[in-house]
Amino acid sequence: MDRVFRALADPTRRSLLDQLFREDGQTLGSLRGRFGMTRFGVMKHLKQLEGAGLVVTKRRGREKLHFLNAVPIRLVHDRWVSKYAEPWAAALGDLKNKLEGPVEKVFEIYIKTTPERLWEAITDSEIRRKYNFGVRIDSDWTPGSRYGTSHPASNGPLVEGENLEVDPPRRLVQTMRALWGEDVKREGTSRVTWEIEPVGDSCRLTVTHDQLREGANDQLYGGWPMILSGLKTYLETGELLTTPGSLMYATPARASGKR
Repeated sequence: MDRVFRALADPTRRSLLDQLFREDGQTLGSLRGRFGMTRFGVMKHLKQLEGAGLVVTKRRGREKLHFLNAVPIRLVHDRWVSKYAEPWAAALGDLKNKLEGPVEKVFEIYIKTTPERLWEAITDSEIRRKYNFGVRIDSDWTPGSRYGTSHPASNGPLVEGENLEVDPPRRLVQTMRALWGEDVKREGTSRVTWEIEPVGDSCRLTVTHDQLREGANDQLYGGWPMILSGLKTYLETGELLTTPGSLMYATPARASGKR
């Protein structure tokens, strides 16, 4: 976490994150236009943010887009924010997220595990429920097959979709349609892509949630940092991570399907 704190210590880098928070998926040229700096200067700051995992990049044709990655900040939160303050902090985060109008969200995390074990954790229902708020996922994991998620406290399925691409242990592409409430049902279908890349004795996991409408309900993507933090904790330590999401699902009367 030292890299995260060093990256956040600089006011220019914090301002770059603020710009990506307001409008995700910007090019270097777009970001440079908002600062009185040279292209090289902005690029240097972005490289440090990438090194800390706070920014991830994706190619779109000839353009390189930059995305804010909330997972490292979530890991800092989970380590030092007390469980009594979590609901309050999460509520403020939800309020802040309502100001965004994302079309695509990208999350990246490094996990000390093998690609095979990581793939199993994503697709095995019993493992997945341990870090995914107790939510089960059921599918035969073949291209074109359907999948669905459920929770003992829910009255029906929470999410359903189709497995568009299944390439173990490297890539999984799925459609996603949320069903846990009328507000999210109206959002229609989006897409989730899981990409696993081995890096030494670890794996880089990138989750891209796209095909979201402008101003989409943040319940669709707001839980990803907690889910991925829980996945990392479980695979590296065998322990379960307490998050606002897991606390919410632990109370049946309050259970809902927030992703």
